[in-house]
Amino acid sequence: MQLKTQLQEQSLFCRIGKGTAFGTFGELLQGVGSDDQDFLVTLPIQRYSTVIFTSQPDREELIVSPSSKKKSAQLAKNILKYFNLPQGGMLEIVSTVPVGKGLASSSADLVATARAISHCFDIELEEEQLETMLHQIEPTDGVMYEGVVSFYHRRVKLQQFLGMLPPLTIVSIDEGGEVDTVEFNQFPKPFTEEEKQGFDQLLKNIAKAITAQDLKRIGEISTHSAVLNQKLKKKKFFEHVMEICNVIHALGVIVTHSGTCIGILLSPEDEHYTQQLQTAYDKLYELAGEVTIYHSIS
Repeated sequence: MQLKTQLQEQSLFCRIGKGTAFGTFGELLQGVGSDDQDFLVTLPIQRYSTVIFTSQPDREELIVSPSSKKKSAQLAKNILKYFNLPQGGMLEIVSTVPVGKGLASSSADLVATARAISHCFDIELEEEQLETMLHQIEPTDGVMYEGVVSFYHRRVKLQQFLGMLPPLTIVSIDEGGEVDTVEFNQFPKPFTEEEKQGFDQLLKNIAKAITAQDLKRIGEISTHSAVLNQKLKKKKFFEHVMEICNVIHALGVIVTHSGTCIGILLSPEDEHYTQQLQTAYDKLYELAGEVTIYHSIS
């Protein structure tokens, strides 16, 4: 019995786990349905949060680096407590997802943290169970699911898996500052009942468009959602970006609805892609002085 206990303790000592999660460039669609539920449709991008968790049972505290990642630290503590695992260890977070811009940086950190601990101790953490734990921390994007999903971000619950997209490029600018997602999601959305019914239809339409791989329709819906969001989080360069989008015949405009970024959607499969990309970059650079290019996950 003593030998078994010693082996168990040794198996927990200095175990290391790794987890990753992607960010999302705002949302293809975000709004409130006729059921009064806030929802969003994700656009996964090739920006990632990577977390390394090292269990140290001989320590009593959990150390997180950077120390500012307090939400990830809290989630880690909650998971370790739930599974009755040693609380001591080191949580190291490295992310290429910009913070406070509406690109799901915090969501990616949290999901990557959960995956690192799961990997470390070889435990099963089902998506629904993770959603419940994340809900205790903050509103969260659906970055724990592969592909494009519609997601109740306030409730932290999957609505529907919508599918995968062909490659997309987002040529974007950042209007500056940071947005606190938790604070933003506390504000009521001033949409009328007619607009809520319209969001119901937009969700149905984008689900059909993704199934059909209809990028033109997806771009139109993304643009429509961006226009409606001007009511909530006005983008000062919105009209200028719309003009550029129309001039180069891009797919549409996409915004980080609760963030600071606005972008133009392009398809690398378009025969004019190279020229569209160059023109979009040049004109957005003239407008804002800095341009970032993101690529979707296909």
